[in-house]
Amino acid sequence: MTGPLVGVRVVDLTQALSGPYCTSILADYGADVVKVEPPRGDMIRRTGPFAADDEHHDFGNVFQNANRNKRSIVLDLKTPEGRDVLIELVRSADALVENFSAGVMERLGLSYETLAEINPRLVYTSIRGFGDKRGGESPYSEWPAFDIIAQAMGGLMSITGPDADTRVRVGSGIGDTVPGLFAALGTVMALFEAKSSGKGQYVDTAMTDAVLAVSEIVVNVFDATGASPQPMGNALQGFAPFNTVRAKDGEIALGAPHDAQWAKLCTIMERPDLVVDPRFNSDNNRWINRDAVYAVVEGWVGEHTVAELVELLGGKVPLAPVLDAEAIFANPHFAIRGMLPEVDNPRTGRTSRVTGPVAKLTRTPGQVRHRAPLLGEHTAEILTEAGYDDAQQDALVGAGAACFSSEQELTKEYR
Repeated sequence: MTGPLVGVRVVDLTQALSGPYCTSILADYGADVVKVEPPRGDMIRRTGPFAADDEHHDFGNVFQNANRNKRSIVLDLKTPEGRDVLIELVRSADALVENFSAGVMERLGLSYETLAEINPRLVYTSIRGFGDKRGGESPYSEWPAFDIIAQAMGGLMSITGPDADTRVRVGSGIGDTVPGLFAALGTVMALFEAKSSGKGQYVDTAMTDAVLAVSEIVVNVFDATGASPQPMGNALQGFAPFNTVRAKDGEIALGAPHDAQWAKLCTIMERPDLVVDPRFNSDNNRWINRDAVYAVVEGWVGEHTVAELVELLGGKVPLAPVLDAEAIFANPHFAIRGMLPEVDNPRTGRTSRVTGPVAKLTRTPGQVRHRAPLLGEHTAEILTEAGYDDAQQDALVGAGAACFSSEQELTKEYR
Protein backbone atom coordinates (compact mmCIF):
# COMPACT_ATOMS: atom_id res chain seq x y z
CA MET A 1 0.00 0.00 0.00
CA THR A 2 1.25 3.48 -0.88
CA GLY A 3 -0.01 6.99 -0.40
CA PRO A 4 0.22 9.85 2.08
CA LEU A 5 -2.74 8.56 4.12
CA VAL A 6 -1.30 5.11 4.89
CA GLY A 7 -2.01 4.44 8.57
CA VAL A 8 -5.22 6.50 8.61
CA ARG A 9 -8.37 4.53 9.49
CA VAL A 10 -11.70 5.86 8.19
CA VAL A 11 -15.10 4.52 9.25
CA ASP A 12 -17.32 5.05 6.22
CA LEU A 13 -21.07 5.20 6.84
CA THR A 14 -21.86 6.75 3.47
CA GLN A 15 -24.19 5.59 0.71
CA ALA A 16 -25.17 6.65 -2.81
CA LEU A 17 -22.52 8.87 -4.46
CA SER A 18 -21.43 12.03 -2.59
CA GLY A 19 -20.13 10.25 0.52
CA PRO A 20 -18.64 7.19 -1.20
CA TYR A 21 -16.90 9.49 -3.69
CA CYS A 22 -15.33 11.37 -0.76
CA THR A 23 -14.08 8.23 0.96
CA SER A 24 -12.86 6.68 -2.31
CA ILE A 25 -10.44 9.60 -2.63
CA LEU A 26 -9.15 8.95 0.89
CA ALA A 27 -8.82 5.25 0.07
CA ASP A 28 -6.96 5.94 -3.18
CA TYR A 29 -4.27 7.76 -1.21
CA GLY A 30 -3.74 4.97 1.30
CA ALA A 31 -6.39 5.30 4.01
CA ASP A 32 -7.91 2.08 5.34
CA VAL A 33 -11.57 2.77 4.62
CA VAL A 34 -13.99 0.45 6.43
CA LYS A 35 -17.33 0.71 4.69
CA VAL A 36 -20.11 0.00 7.17
CA GLU A 37 -23.24 -1.09 5.31
CA PRO A 38 -26.74 -1.93 6.52
CA PRO A 39 -27.94 -5.50 5.86
CA ARG A 40 -29.58 -4.42 2.60
CA GLY A 41 -26.30 -2.83 1.45
CA ASP A 42 -25.52 0.55 -0.02
CA MET A 43 -28.50 1.54 -2.17
CA ILE A 44 -26.22 2.32 -5.10
CA ARG A 45 -25.10 -1.32 -5.37
CA ARG A 46 -28.28 -2.07 -7.32
CA THR A 47 -28.08 0.92 -9.62
CA GLY A 48 -26.78 0.24 -13.13
CA PRO A 49 -25.28 0.20 -15.60
CA PHE A 50 -24.70 -3.55 -15.54
CA ALA A 51 -22.94 -5.75 -18.06
CA ALA A 52 -25.31 -7.78 -20.23
CA ASP A 53 -24.22 -11.08 -18.66
CA ASP A 54 -24.46 -9.85 -15.05
CA GLU A 55 -27.44 -11.70 -13.60
CA HIS A 56 -26.95 -10.49 -10.01
CA HIS A 57 -27.47 -6.72 -10.46
CA ASP A 58 -25.97 -5.99 -7.03
CA PHE A 59 -22.56 -4.65 -8.08
CA GLY A 60 -23.20 -1.82 -10.52
CA ASN A 61 -20.48 0.25 -12.13
CA VAL A 62 -21.41 3.35 -10.15
CA PHE A 63 -20.84 1.40 -6.93
CA GLN A 64 -17.64 -0.17 -8.27
CA ASN A 65 -16.16 3.21 -9.17
CA ALA A 66 -17.07 4.99 -5.93
CA ASN A 67 -16.06 2.19 -3.56
CA ARG A 68 -12.77 0.81 -4.87
CA ASN A 69 -10.00 0.23 -2.33
CA LYS A 70 -12.50 -0.21 0.54
CA ARG A 71 -13.46 -3.09 2.86
CA SER A 72 -17.09 -3.87 3.69
CA ILE A 73 -18.61 -4.87 7.02
CA VAL A 74 -22.35 -5.34 7.49
CA LEU A 75 -23.78 -3.95 10.73
CA ASP A 76 -27.37 -3.21 11.64
CA LEU A 77 -26.98 0.00 13.59
CA LYS A 78 -30.60 -0.18 14.75
CA THR A 79 -29.59 -3.02 17.05
CA PRO A 80 -27.72 -2.36 20.32
CA GLU A 81 -25.12 -4.95 19.33
CA GLY A 82 -24.49 -3.35 15.94
CA ARG A 83 -24.19 0.06 17.55
CA ASP A 84 -21.68 -1.30 20.07
CA VAL A 85 -19.53 -2.71 17.27
CA LEU A 86 -19.49 0.64 15.52
CA ILE A 87 -18.37 2.31 18.74
CA GLU A 88 -15.50 -0.18 18.95
CA LEU A 89 -14.49 0.69 15.41
CA VAL A 90 -14.63 4.40 16.23
CA ARG A 91 -12.28 3.96 19.20
CA SER A 92 -9.36 3.24 16.89
CA ALA A 93 -10.47 5.36 13.93
CA ASP A 94 -9.03 8.66 12.78
CA ALA A 95 -12.11 9.79 10.87
CA LEU A 96 -15.76 8.96 10.30
CA VAL A 97 -17.72 10.08 7.24
CA GLU A 98 -21.50 9.91 6.85
CA ASN A 99 -24.13 11.39 4.54
CA PHE A 100 -27.36 10.49 6.29
CA SER A 101 -30.25 12.92 6.48
CA ALA A 102 -30.16 15.33 9.39
CA GLY A 103 -30.90 13.66 12.73
CA VAL A 104 -30.32 10.02 11.71
CA MET A 105 -27.08 9.62 13.63
CA GLU A 106 -28.65 11.25 16.68
CA ARG A 107 -31.57 8.82 16.55
CA LEU A 108 -29.11 5.94 16.36
CA GLY A 109 -27.34 7.24 19.47
CA LEU A 110 -24.21 7.92 17.42
CA SER A 111 -24.06 11.72 17.27
CA TYR A 112 -20.78 13.55 16.85
CA GLU A 113 -20.85 14.58 20.49
CA THR A 114 -21.31 10.98 21.62
CA LEU A 115 -18.51 9.66 19.43
CA ALA A 116 -16.17 12.55 20.29
CA GLU A 117 -16.43 11.61 23.95
CA ILE A 118 -15.34 8.09 23.06
CA ASN A 119 -12.54 9.26 20.72
CA PRO A 120 -11.64 12.95 21.22
CA ARG A 121 -9.28 12.94 18.21
CA LEU A 122 -12.00 11.74 15.82
CA VAL A 123 -12.56 13.83 12.71
CA TYR A 124 -16.27 13.57 11.94
CA THR A 125 -17.36 14.58 8.43
CA SER A 126 -20.93 14.85 7.18
CA ILE A 127 -22.31 15.62 3.73
CA ARG A 128 -25.92 16.77 3.52
CA GLY A 129 -27.93 18.64 0.94
CA PHE A 130 -27.99 21.86 2.96
CA GLY A 131 -25.38 21.14 5.60
CA ASP A 132 -25.55 20.48 9.32
CA LYS A 133 -26.62 22.84 12.07
CA ARG A 134 -23.11 22.68 13.54
CA GLY A 135 -21.83 24.65 10.55
CA GLY A 136 -24.81 26.96 10.28
CA GLU A 137 -28.43 25.81 10.42
CA SER A 138 -30.09 26.31 7.05
CA PRO A 139 -33.85 26.85 6.75
CA TYR A 140 -33.69 23.83 4.41
CA SER A 141 -31.64 21.62 6.73
CA GLU A 142 -34.39 18.98 6.86
CA TRP A 143 -34.81 18.82 3.10
CA PRO A 144 -33.51 15.70 1.35
CA ALA A 145 -31.35 16.30 -1.70
CA PHE A 146 -29.95 14.69 -4.81
CA ASP A 147 -27.44 15.94 -7.36
CA ILE A 148 -30.12 17.75 -9.36
CA ILE A 149 -31.38 19.53 -6.22
CA ALA A 150 -27.87 20.76 -5.39
CA GLN A 151 -27.30 21.92 -8.96
CA ALA A 152 -30.60 23.81 -8.94
CA MET A 153 -30.25 25.45 -5.52
CA GLY A 154 -26.50 26.03 -5.84
CA GLY A 155 -26.92 28.21 -8.93
CA LEU A 156 -25.23 25.99 -11.51
CA MET A 157 -28.45 25.11 -13.31
CA SER A 158 -29.33 28.80 -13.66
CA ILE A 159 -26.34 29.30 -15.98
CA THR A 160 -26.41 25.96 -17.81
CA GLY A 161 -28.31 25.33 -21.00
CA PRO A 162 -28.73 26.79 -24.48
CA ASP A 163 -30.78 29.80 -23.34
CA ALA A 164 -32.75 31.31 -20.46
CA ASP A 165 -35.84 29.28 -21.34
CA THR A 166 -34.05 25.94 -21.19
CA ARG A 167 -32.17 25.35 -17.93
CA VAL A 168 -30.43 22.00 -17.67
CA ARG A 169 -28.32 20.12 -15.16
CA VAL A 170 -24.71 19.40 -15.98
CA GLY A 171 -24.60 15.90 -17.45
CA SER A 172 -22.51 14.26 -14.73
CA GLY A 173 -23.41 14.11 -11.05
CA ILE A 174 -21.24 16.99 -9.92
CA GLY A 175 -23.88 17.93 -7.36
CA ASP A 176 -22.59 14.79 -5.61
CA THR A 177 -18.95 14.52 -6.64
CA VAL A 178 -17.94 18.14 -6.02
CA PRO A 179 -19.31 18.02 -2.44
CA GLY A 180 -17.40 14.75 -2.08
CA LEU A 181 -14.20 16.50 -3.14
CA PHE A 182 -14.73 19.34 -0.65
CA ALA A 183 -15.55 16.85 2.10
CA ALA A 184 -12.38 14.88 1.37
CA LEU A 185 -10.32 18.08 1.46
CA GLY A 186 -11.95 19.18 4.71
CA THR A 187 -11.34 15.76 6.25
CA VAL A 188 -7.65 15.81 5.33
CA MET A 189 -7.25 19.36 6.66
CA ALA A 190 -8.87 18.37 9.96
CA LEU A 191 -6.67 15.25 10.17
CA PHE A 192 -3.60 17.41 9.59
CA GLU A 193 -4.61 19.77 12.40
CA ALA A 194 -5.42 16.86 14.72
CA LYS A 195 -1.83 15.61 14.41
CA SER A 196 -0.61 18.67 16.32
CA SER A 197 -3.58 19.39 18.58
CA GLY A 198 -4.61 15.82 19.35
CA LYS A 199 -8.22 16.91 18.92
CA GLY A 200 -10.74 16.07 16.24
CA GLN A 201 -13.55 18.28 15.00
CA TYR A 202 -16.73 18.31 12.96
CA VAL A 203 -16.39 18.86 9.19
CA ASP A 204 -19.73 20.06 7.79
CA THR A 205 -20.19 19.96 4.00
CA ALA A 206 -23.35 21.11 2.21
CA MET A 207 -23.94 19.91 -1.34
CA THR A 208 -25.49 23.24 -2.33
CA ASP A 209 -22.56 25.19 -0.89
CA ALA A 210 -20.10 23.09 -2.88
CA VAL A 211 -22.01 23.66 -6.12
CA LEU A 212 -22.13 27.42 -5.49
CA ALA A 213 -18.39 27.44 -4.82
CA VAL A 214 -17.69 26.09 -8.32
CA SER A 215 -20.35 28.27 -9.97
CA GLU A 216 -18.13 31.32 -9.78
CA ILE A 217 -19.91 33.14 -12.62
CA VAL A 218 -23.08 33.32 -10.52
CA VAL A 219 -21.31 35.21 -7.76
CA ASN A 220 -18.90 37.28 -9.87
CA VAL A 221 -21.40 38.63 -12.36
CA PHE A 222 -24.16 39.43 -9.88
CA ASP A 223 -21.75 41.10 -7.45
CA ALA A 224 -20.32 43.31 -10.20
CA THR A 225 -23.50 44.13 -12.12
CA GLY A 226 -26.50 43.30 -9.97
CA ALA A 227 -27.83 41.10 -12.79
CA SER A 228 -28.19 37.35 -12.65
CA PRO A 229 -26.17 35.68 -15.42
CA GLN A 230 -28.15 33.55 -17.85
CA PRO A 231 -27.38 30.33 -19.75
CA MET A 232 -25.19 30.90 -22.79
CA GLY A 233 -24.75 27.41 -24.17
CA ASN A 234 -21.03 26.60 -24.25
CA ALA A 235 -19.92 30.22 -24.07
CA LEU A 236 -18.54 31.88 -20.94
CA GLN A 237 -19.48 35.33 -19.68
CA GLY A 238 -16.79 37.88 -20.58
CA PHE A 239 -14.71 35.61 -22.83
CA ALA A 240 -14.59 35.46 -26.64
CA PRO A 241 -13.84 33.38 -28.54
CA PHE A 242 -14.63 30.69 -25.97
CA ASN A 243 -17.12 28.13 -27.26
CA THR A 244 -17.69 25.03 -29.31
CA VAL A 245 -17.34 25.68 -33.00
CA ARG A 246 -18.51 23.46 -35.86
CA ALA A 247 -15.91 22.08 -38.23
CA LYS A 248 -16.51 20.23 -41.50
CA ASP A 249 -16.98 16.88 -39.77
CA GLY A 250 -17.72 17.64 -36.12
CA GLU A 251 -17.16 20.14 -33.35
CA ILE A 252 -14.16 21.46 -31.47
CA ALA A 253 -13.92 23.38 -28.23
CA LEU A 254 -11.90 26.54 -28.81
CA GLY A 255 -10.69 29.17 -26.39
CA ALA A 256 -8.62 32.20 -27.40
CA PRO A 257 -10.06 34.99 -25.26
CA HIS A 258 -6.83 36.73 -24.20
CA ASP A 259 -4.61 38.94 -26.32
CA ALA A 260 -1.70 36.51 -26.78
CA GLN A 261 -4.00 33.62 -27.70
CA TRP A 262 -6.06 35.78 -30.03
CA ALA A 263 -2.89 36.96 -31.80
CA LYS A 264 -1.75 33.36 -32.36
CA LEU A 265 -5.15 32.37 -33.69
CA CYS A 266 -5.20 35.35 -36.06
CA THR A 267 -1.72 34.42 -37.33
CA ILE A 268 -2.80 30.83 -38.02
CA MET A 269 -5.98 32.08 -39.73
CA GLU A 270 -3.74 34.43 -41.80
CA ARG A 271 -5.72 37.42 -40.53
CA PRO A 272 -3.16 39.68 -38.79
CA ASP A 273 -5.44 42.65 -39.41
CA LEU A 274 -7.81 41.35 -36.73
CA VAL A 275 -5.20 41.86 -34.01
CA VAL A 276 -5.28 45.64 -34.43
CA ASP A 277 -8.95 45.93 -35.36
CA PRO A 278 -10.44 48.23 -32.66
CA ARG A 279 -13.36 45.84 -32.26
CA PHE A 280 -11.01 43.04 -31.26
CA ASN A 281 -7.93 44.69 -29.73
CA SER A 282 -8.70 43.81 -26.08
CA ASP A 283 -10.32 41.02 -24.12
CA ASN A 284 -13.31 43.19 -23.26
CA ASN A 285 -13.75 44.51 -26.79
CA ARG A 286 -13.81 40.99 -28.17
CA TRP A 287 -16.52 40.12 -25.66
CA ILE A 288 -18.59 43.19 -26.53
CA ASN A 289 -18.21 42.41 -30.24
CA ARG A 290 -18.46 38.67 -29.85
CA ASP A 291 -20.92 38.21 -32.70
CA ALA A 292 -18.34 39.63 -35.09
CA VAL A 293 -15.60 37.53 -33.47
CA TYR A 294 -17.57 34.33 -33.98
CA ALA A 295 -18.50 35.24 -37.52
CA VAL A 296 -14.81 35.29 -38.41
CA VAL A 297 -13.77 32.28 -36.34
CA GLU A 298 -16.70 30.07 -37.31
CA GLY A 299 -16.17 30.85 -40.98
CA TRP A 300 -12.54 29.76 -40.81
CA VAL A 301 -13.11 26.70 -38.62
CA GLY A 302 -15.91 25.51 -40.89
CA GLU A 303 -13.45 25.18 -43.76
CA HIS A 304 -11.42 22.50 -41.93
CA THR A 305 -11.91 19.04 -40.51
CA VAL A 306 -11.40 18.32 -36.82
CA ALA A 307 -8.15 16.51 -37.60
CA GLU A 308 -6.88 19.48 -39.60
CA LEU A 309 -7.74 21.88 -36.80
CA VAL A 310 -5.95 19.70 -34.25
CA GLU A 311 -2.88 19.78 -36.52
CA LEU A 312 -3.09 23.55 -37.09
CA LEU A 313 -3.93 24.69 -33.56
CA GLY A 314 -2.72 21.93 -31.25
CA GLY A 315 -0.07 23.18 -28.85
CA LYS A 316 -0.57 26.77 -30.00
CA VAL A 317 -4.14 27.80 -29.19
CA PRO A 318 -6.34 26.08 -26.58
CA LEU A 319 -8.56 23.63 -28.41
CA ALA A 320 -9.88 20.11 -28.05
CA PRO A 321 -11.97 17.70 -30.05
CA VAL A 322 -15.17 16.81 -28.20
CA LEU A 323 -14.41 13.26 -27.06
CA ASP A 324 -17.13 10.76 -26.24
CA ALA A 325 -16.58 7.76 -23.99
CA GLU A 326 -15.33 5.51 -26.78
CA ALA A 327 -12.76 8.09 -27.83
CA ILE A 328 -11.65 8.65 -24.21
CA PHE A 329 -11.07 4.94 -23.67
CA ALA A 330 -8.89 4.90 -26.82
CA ASN A 331 -7.03 8.14 -26.13
CA PRO A 332 -3.35 7.78 -25.07
CA HIS A 333 -3.53 10.69 -22.62
CA PHE A 334 -5.82 8.89 -20.21
CA ALA A 335 -3.84 5.65 -20.46
CA ILE A 336 -0.51 7.38 -19.79
CA ARG A 337 -2.00 9.31 -16.88
CA GLY A 338 -3.45 6.17 -15.29
CA MET A 339 -6.96 7.54 -15.39
CA LEU A 340 -8.72 4.31 -16.41
CA PRO A 341 -7.24 1.51 -14.27
CA GLU A 342 -8.70 -1.98 -14.45
CA VAL A 343 -10.17 -3.84 -11.48
CA ASP A 344 -11.81 -7.22 -11.21
CA ASN A 345 -15.56 -7.53 -11.60
CA PRO A 346 -16.70 -10.51 -9.51
CA ARG A 347 -20.08 -10.62 -11.25
CA THR A 348 -18.74 -11.05 -14.79
CA GLY A 349 -15.34 -12.65 -14.31
CA ARG A 350 -13.82 -9.88 -16.40
CA THR A 351 -12.37 -6.51 -15.50
CA SER A 352 -14.01 -3.11 -15.19
CA ARG A 353 -12.52 0.32 -15.72
CA VAL A 354 -12.80 2.95 -13.01
CA THR A 355 -11.46 6.48 -12.80
CA GLY A 356 -7.98 6.77 -11.32
CA PRO A 357 -6.49 9.22 -8.79
CA VAL A 358 -6.20 12.72 -10.25
CA ALA A 359 -3.47 14.30 -8.10
CA LYS A 360 -0.20 12.58 -9.00
CA LEU A 361 2.08 12.54 -5.94
CA THR A 362 5.58 11.61 -7.07
CA ARG A 363 6.87 10.12 -3.81
CA THR A 364 3.70 8.71 -2.21
CA PRO A 365 1.32 8.22 -5.12
CA GLY A 366 -2.27 7.20 -4.80
CA GLN A 367 -3.46 4.14 -6.66
CA VAL A 368 -6.47 1.94 -7.29
CA ARG A 369 -5.34 -1.27 -5.58
CA HIS A 370 -8.43 -3.45 -5.72
CA ARG A 371 -12.10 -3.56 -6.67
CA ALA A 372 -15.02 -2.45 -4.55
CA PRO A 373 -16.06 -5.00 -1.92
CA LEU A 374 -18.96 -7.40 -2.06
CA LEU A 375 -21.51 -6.76 0.66
CA GLY A 376 -20.09 -7.92 3.98
CA GLU A 377 -17.00 -9.36 2.31
CA HIS A 378 -14.72 -8.29 5.16
CA THR A 379 -17.08 -8.51 8.14
CA ALA A 380 -15.21 -11.36 9.83
CA GLU A 381 -11.82 -9.79 9.09
CA ILE A 382 -12.78 -6.41 10.53
CA LEU A 383 -14.48 -7.90 13.59
CA THR A 384 -11.37 -9.97 14.29
CA GLU A 385 -9.21 -6.85 14.08
CA ALA A 386 -11.58 -5.17 16.55
CA GLY A 387 -11.05 -8.01 19.05
CA TYR A 388 -14.16 -10.13 18.51
CA ASP A 389 -13.49 -13.86 18.69
CA ASP A 390 -15.40 -16.47 16.67
CA ALA A 391 -18.05 -17.03 19.33
CA GLN A 392 -18.69 -13.31 19.69
CA GLN A 393 -18.93 -12.94 15.92
CA ASP A 394 -21.42 -15.77 15.70
CA ALA A 395 -23.47 -14.14 18.46
CA LEU A 396 -23.58 -10.87 16.51
CA VAL A 397 -24.81 -12.70 13.43
CA GLY A 398 -27.37 -14.59 15.51
CA ALA A 399 -28.69 -11.31 16.91
CA GLY A 400 -29.06 -9.90 13.40
CA ALA A 401 -26.47 -7.21 14.17
CA ALA A 402 -23.91 -8.35 11.59
CA CYS A 403 -23.68 -10.42 8.41
CA PHE A 404 -20.72 -12.30 7.04
CA SER A 405 -21.73 -12.91 3.46
CA SER A 406 -23.12 -10.81 0.66
CA GLU A 407 -24.72 -13.90 -0.86
CA GLN A 408 -27.43 -14.48 1.75
CA GLU A 409 -30.90 -12.95 1.70
CA LEU A 410 -30.60 -9.43 3.07
CA THR A 411 -33.79 -7.48 3.48
CA LYS A 412 -33.51 -5.18 6.50
CA GLU A 413 -33.57 -1.45 5.91
CA TYR A 414 -33.00 1.68 7.96
CA ARG A 415 -36.21 3.35 8.97
